[in-house]
Amino acid sequence: MSEDRAVFEAALAAKEQGELVALATVVSVTGSVPRHTGSKMLVRQNGLIVGTVGGGAMEALVVKEALVAIQDGKTRMPSYTLNDLANGDPGICGGTVQVFIEPVGAAPTLFVIGGGHVGKALAELGLWSGWRVILSDDRHAYCNPEYVKGLAGYVVCKPSQITEQVTINTQTYIAAVTRGLPVDIDLVPALLATNAAYIGLIGSRRRWALTMKALREERGLKDADFKRIYAPIGLELNAETPQEIAISIMAQITMLRHGGDGTAMRWTGDESMKVEDLIPTGKQ
Repeated sequence: MSEDRAVFEAALAAKEQGELVALATVVSVTGSVPRHTGSKMLVRQNGLIVGTVGGGAMEALVVKEALVAIQDGKTRMPSYTLNDLANGDPGICGGTVQVFIEPVGAAPTLFVIGGGHVGKALAELGLWSGWRVILSDDRHAYCNPEYVKGLAGYVVCKPSQITEQVTINTQTYIAAVTRGLPVDIDLVPALLATNAAYIGLIGSRRRWALTMKALREERGLKDADFKRIYAPIGLELNAETPQEIAISIMAQITMLRHGGDGTAMRWTGDESMKVEDLIPTGKQ
């Protein structure tokens, strides 16, 4: 297998598995350097690499920059002069290398906790919507490929063990559609310890109030901790059926992911705007 193919396949596998990585590509070289333009290297969160951009001290600096890129999600394009070790250069080849470092976002993951009626409907809706979906429940009958087909993962475990079984990162959206307060008391602290992009918890306002009270008293959580949790979960649609509730949850997740505000887009006419302003002009 060629080096480039190994890098690309590793990047694709990382995306499919929900792993955040960074891709480093040599984009410009002058003088004598260890690798040519186009050389690529994939950097994982643990610092392991696939491919190389030259090895040695320079590559170590690229890996360091790539790890920062994974954390902040920003591209960067550092240059390295390989001339004089005494001046702090990471090499003595005599040339200059410019490397483009690009964080490769994992496919957004919808992590559904609880495989009951709503959980099943939500997992199916998330899959239909193009998400990478993982389902978890402590009951095997509610968490398997026969129950909901085609998901990326099925995790049967206790709620308190979920974060030990599933990788949760900034591209993970968690919808906890659980059975009740006893489950939530063990689950919520574990979820708050992650950097998930979204944590939603199903239930009425009364249930959430009782859950917060119990978490304060039994787990020592503070008011600031609860600000990360969307509870009751979803947008207010007066939803009743599992499918309708699933729509309200996915609507909220979609809104937050793309920076929407949930207001209706209906337009009845603005006196300050003419209809002609909304119609493209010129040749069609």
